[in-house]
Amino acid sequence: MTDRVEKAVEILKSTGVRMTPQRHAILTYLLDTMTHPTADEIYKALEGKFPNMSVATIYNNLRVFKEAGLVRELTYGDSSSRFDANVEEDHYHAICTNCGAIRDFHYPYLREAEEAAARDVGFQVTGHRLEVYGLCEACQAKSH
Repeated sequence: MTDRVEKAVEILKSTGVRMTPQRHAILTYLLDTMTHPTADEIYKALEGKFPNMSVATIYNNLRVFKEAGLVRELTYGDSSSRFDANVEEDHYHAICTNCGAIRDFHYPYLREAEEAAARDVGFQVTGHRLEVYGLCEACQAKSH
């Protein structure tokens, strides 16, 4: 078990969440893959190991992880939510417009933008999200 998984398990236990084998598998998958999966992708990845697990179980566990601050839900209009387990560091997302892949990238945190919104329009800012769109390396290679 990786340090990140152990730390996440301790956070869940400290909030009174019971660690079931299914919950542990979902958490481990999220923290080990870091691919911003949908609930359906998680289900498909784990259904062989847990044939009795339902998609509802995945969603219920994602809600528990979200409430514990272990994952962030990324919503994109009508498409399925994706779940980001990289909550320990500030980062942004590059999103492929062809295949939908999401990659983390680092850029200086836009604190000044938050401060400007607070100052100029009176917002009590709770966060922000920056996304860059284009073609990932794999899709670029396919188009040549």
